[in-house]
Amino acid sequence: MKKLPEDFVKQAKELFGNSYEAYTNAINSEVVNSIRINDKLTLNLDFEKVKWCDTGYYLSERPNFTLDPFLHAGAYYVQEASSMFLEQFLKKYVSADAVALDMCAAPGGKSSLMSQYLLNGGLLISNEIVRNRAAVLTENSIKWGNDNCLITNNAPSAFEQYEGFFDAILVDAPCSGEGMFRKDDTAITEWSLQNVQLCAARQKEILKSAWVALKEGGVLIYSTCTYNAYENEDNVKWLLDSYDAEMLPVTIDAEWGVSETPFGYHFYPHKTKGEGLFMAAVRKLSATSEAKFKKTSTQQNSGRKPSLECLQNPCDYQLLFHRNLWYALPKKHEFKIKQLLQNLNVIYLGIEIYEQKRNDFIPQESLALSKYLNKEAVVSVDLSLEEALRYLRSETITIDAPKGFCVVTYCGLPLGWVKNIGNRCNNLYPNNWRIRMEIPTDNLPQPFMLSEINSRD
Repeated sequence: MKKLPEDFVKQAKELFGNSYEAYTNAINSEVVNSIRINDKLTLNLDFEKVKWCDTGYYLSERPNFTLDPFLHAGAYYVQEASSMFLEQFLKKYVSADAVALDMCAAPGGKSSLMSQYLLNGGLLISNEIVRNRAAVLTENSIKWGNDNCLITNNAPSAFEQYEGFFDAILVDAPCSGEGMFRKDDTAITEWSLQNVQLCAARQKEILKSAWVALKEGGVLIYSTCTYNAYENEDNVKWLLDSYDAEMLPVTIDAEWGVSETPFGYHFYPHKTKGEGLFMAAVRKLSATSEAKFKKTSTQQNSGRKPSLECLQNPCDYQLLFHRNLWYALPKKHEFKIKQLLQNLNVIYLGIEIYEQKRNDFIPQESLALSKYLNKEAVVSVDLSLEEALRYLRSETITIDAPKGFCVVTYCGLPLGWVKNIGNRCNNLYPNNWRIRMEIPTDNLPQPFMLSEINSRD
């Protein structure tokens, strides 16, 4: 049995009452494993569905994700099922062509859900203040493969410059982590009443910045992975008392086991199939001024430019040279993106297609993993499972293909680039992404999705 802090036990007994024992039994049970699939893979899995998310599924056991090329190709995201509840708020209150901000986005699960929802016309800015976490966010966003996401590395207060800019903002706030006690023992050891109070105060500061950046009529979605009222209901009440705002309810099914309060929705591990979560949404009712921007300017490159024929529908994109890299920006978002580039530390945008070295263009990992890669314009080679894993370990592989840059795939899904020089290939997989686990020489585990794919052939 997990040893919980005495102050937390007292708090939890008050919260859960007669169901406290059921709660402790739940957090000492097996962790619930769940994924959300990407439309890179047109597949309806024969697994139990997550009832509040169209693309969410439960797994009966935890596979070896590290040795699964489908994960590295961005075919699915390992996401806690309760977090997928975000989809309900997006569907009801956020337009598919909205300009949205995920203010505390790493590692990127909720961002990938939002970018997918906004794929037909919307734009997502995914922000993370901590640099190394922003790098993880970038990796996960690239693997997901959408073209409508910018990644920024800024303090929440930086977005106050963009007053009234965003149609929707998600604040998935740093919290005391009570809802993660089943899957993360560190969350237990780091918990204290003092940390709860510190988190609640920090959350208010983040919400203040988000409110400035939200336009009139815009929707602010607030979430934590904790239970206590200080970080949840009290912060929502504070928003309603401090600003001209209204609560936004969503419809829930009784069989989901979600607990509704006047100020939001709770997921408890003994009532729902998932970890602990709180989520609420409010609408900004008062008028707000809109940010004024100077004429935009971006880094120029007067030399040879790359072609956009590497992408499907190249006329839909505009080239941008930023920090010595060539990006393809969706033309429909070009103006907004250039406004954001003025004042924010933007570390990724659109599709990163080439690095320029003198007059050579080196294709980037994000181009290979993009849903918009023109597969007719590149040479591709499909790898076996063992070859794919060796590639993902950044090992040298050999392929039967013409000399030059080639996309390597697994079951048709791109993994990345190699440069074939004849007797061997230069492996261009990002070194900081590589698999560090040794590959078993015997009984290599088959990806759990493989049987689903084969059964539909």
